[in-house]
Amino acid sequence: MNDYFERLHTLIGREAFGRLQQKRIILFGVGGVGGFCAEALVRSGVLNITIVDDDVVHETNINRQLPALISTIGRSKVDVLVERFHDISPECSPKAMFKRYTEESAKDFDLGSYDIVIDAIDSLSSKIHLLIQAYEAGCTVYSSMGAAWKLDPTQVRVASIWQTKGCPLGKLVRTGLRERGFTGDFKAVYSEEKRPVLRDEETLKKPSILGSAMPVTSMFGAVLASQVILNA
Repeated sequence: MNDYFERLHTLIGREAFGRLQQKRIILFGVGGVGGFCAEALVRSGVLNITIVDDDVVHETNINRQLPALISTIGRSKVDVLVERFHDISPECSPKAMFKRYTEESAKDFDLGSYDIVIDAIDSLSSKIHLLIQAYEAGCTVYSSMGAAWKLDPTQVRVASIWQTKGCPLGKLVRTGLRERGFTGDFKAVYSEEKRPVLRDEETLKKPSILGSAMPVTSMFGAVLASQVILNA
């Protein structure tokens, strides 16, 4: 053990820190939420983490995403983060998978080889499929609900997926799970904040763009990571 993580193992104890280091974690989606979650875990001493995303850095990511810099535009987000993680924790063995999780690509992921699955993906159908598959594989599952159209990080909460409230994506996920006969449970990070009324004329012309802010998306990521640490 080196001094990089002394402050954390002093806080949670050496035994818990040792368990945390050995957790095998796979995280899907390294955008505004997932990137911060992944880095928080690496900065907490996690040694075995796989990050999955098929997107490259775009200039519109700069307002909220950890891998997004002027110098990284056009590069794979997972590759940028793996380089960063090696520079944070030389003993960490991060793995980058430049791939999108879908029902068709699910066979490419051996979820049963991981202890923890963290979901930070946007596609509703893929999200629901991943959550069910991860739970059935025996993994501990943590999922991010909708962080878009939020401005107040103090309204971020953690609850059973069946107890989230005030989150439109949470409602859609619950409906999808019920339709597929899912009766399990997992922790979800969500916000109770109502959508701010701040849309101007320019925004109204771009209904497909989801407004989002780093204080909220990073909070979602930090809270996801905290759940892993608290339960180590």
